[in-house]
Amino acid sequence: RQGLAWLQRLREADAGGVLADDMGLGKTVQVLAHLALEHAAGRLTQPALVVAPASVASNWVREARRFAPMLRAVLHHGQDRHGLNPAAHDLVVTTYGTLLRDEEHLSAQEWSLLICDEAQFLKNANAKAAQVVRALRARSRLSLSGTPVENHLGEMWAQMHWLNPGLLGSRKVFDQVFRTPIEKNGDRARLELLQRRIAPFLLRRTKGVVATDLPAKTSSVLSVRLDGAQRDLYEAVRTAMDTRLTEVLRAKGLSRSRIDVLDALLKLRQCCCDPRLVKAKGAKSVKESAKLDALADLLPTLIEDGRRVLIFSQFTSMLELIDQRLDTLGIARITLTGDTPVAQRPGLVERFERGEVPVFLISLKAGGTGLNLTSADTVVLYDPWWNPAVEDQAIDRAHRIGQDKPVFVYRLVAQGTVEERMLDLQARKRALADALYGDEERVAGDLNEADLAALLAPISG
Repeated sequence: RQGLAWLQRLREADAGGVLADDMGLGKTVQVLAHLALEHAAGRLTQPALVVAPASVASNWVREARRFAPMLRAVLHHGQDRHGLNPAAHDLVVTTYGTLLRDEEHLSAQEWSLLICDEAQFLKNANAKAAQVVRALRARSRLSLSGTPVENHLGEMWAQMHWLNPGLLGSRKVFDQVFRTPIEKNGDRARLELLQRRIAPFLLRRTKGVVATDLPAKTSSVLSVRLDGAQRDLYEAVRTAMDTRLTEVLRAKGLSRSRIDVLDALLKLRQCCCDPRLVKAKGAKSVKESAKLDALADLLPTLIEDGRRVLIFSQFTSMLELIDQRLDTLGIARITLTGDTPVAQRPGLVERFERGEVPVFLISLKAGGTGLNLTSADTVVLYDPWWNPAVEDQAIDRAHRIGQDKPVFVYRLVAQGTVEERMLDLQARKRALADALYGDEERVAGDLNEADLAALLAPISG
């Protein structure tokens, strides 16, 4: 009710806003209630448009038919979408990819409400999707994202730039007035000014406030030691990358070497996951895979205890290796990645929710949003990701409204490696988002050369 009232106030003020409730707290249902009220009051004279990731789009139509059956909802996606007349519907749901392909058709319609789900997809204001969204004609606009700020404050500027143009000034002015003083200098006064400026247009509630009866979530870090040939491979790759980056940084500086830095760190992370992921001389001959062995030891016990398990990895090739190991263990599983056709995804979810298989392998990018998997009570993050918000989204596939069992989260981290040091950077990313919402007094900046030196340090422990 509070969320619905806030959405109604935004509409009355002709303002856009960010519904930034924690993942799993029903942002979709709040918006559908808002549309149902607009429909009942006769104000939905033009259709509403939802733009969402492909993994989420069909869920919008299902939820609309379940919670707001009075709305004529249609999915504008796939081969059968051509010839759709938006004006014949109350709610049109499409994907970011389809929006780009059908820009001319969708831009011809005036919309009563434009809703961008998982709107962190628009964090780059110069990206084509963000430009097309800004060009759509809509009486009001709404952004849905449990993670409106993932890396830096410029992402909040990008959100407000299409929701309420001019509220935070130009990007250059915003960087000068807010981002640089807050992120680089820890300017508390500027942070409080930014909080006050965006507060009327941002609604964020946490699970602790809204879902007070949600079962407990217990997180554990399982440190895994690299030994033998895998440890030697990690050190060889680390030394080579350290030498190469020293030369690159000397020639170009850190700001112009981001791609080289990310490539080096990617190779080290792959070493930690499984040597077979690494494209380096001698990597394929390394037989040890400490984290895969640790997972193979952990899973049988969990399954014997009746646990239902989600396993996330950023690397689809790692999921293939996990699938092969589970096959040797005789453990039934299903897999969802970015290559899984959209039409097949609901069936996979239903199979898992019915209890047909105990393990669901999911790529972080394809399955981190939009899935409701409350039959799961255990989440395994095989490899840590830079951004804690992305991990939180994955965990909240299980730990969300509708869950009636305690949820256990296991993070597999290679001891003393780049993975362990990434946890420190994660804490800084989380502090930046918390500071913007007024929850913490700490702020964080971007990756600097001291961070890079720590990430590329030799294995410790």
